[in-house]
Amino acid sequence: MNLDLFPVPGVDVAADAHALPFPDALFTRVECDAVLEHVRDPRRVIQEIARVLVPGGYAHLVTPFCHPFHEYPRDYQRFTLDGLKELASGMEVVAEGWRTGPTATLLVFLMEYAKLLLPWRAWRILAHGVLGWLLFPLRYLDLLLLRAPQAGRMGNHCYVWIRKPAWEEGKREAG
Repeated sequence: MNLDLFPVPGVDVAADAHALPFPDALFTRVECDAVLEHVRDPRRVIQEIARVLVPGGYAHLVTPFCHPFHEYPRDYQRFTLDGLKELASGMEVVAEGWRTGPTATLLVFLMEYAKLLLPWRAWRILAHGVLGWLLFPLRYLDLLLLRAPQAGRMGNHCYVWIRKPAWEEGKREAG
């Protein structure tokens, strides 16, 4: 099931992530990819994700760290791995890392910089496509760079896999 703010093709449910329109303990897995930077209260969204997860269920949170401003419809914040883990307090962090690294950061900023130099929207769209195509192979450098312990200093997107405590199962059955 795909949830987004707006009812566009591919979206099953249009809703605000601050108040998910689902009953408690419905999902075994929630994917939250490039969403938290667009919400006013990410802590509330994480609480909603925890509410709709079954005990023992997993959530995958992906957020930008070093990434250009991008509105959809707003862009409020960036996150570090420590920040994501703090948001997920009360949940078990089972994995963490960087989905895209320093090369992706450099390339996305280079593309945005080049587009600043172009006066017309059509030219910016064309430049994005051409530069994206030409520069994409360089992103494979991140396969090497993400092994470096300091890669996160310039990482593009970080992630955590979190697990809702299974002990709530017994608490729910007893209550």
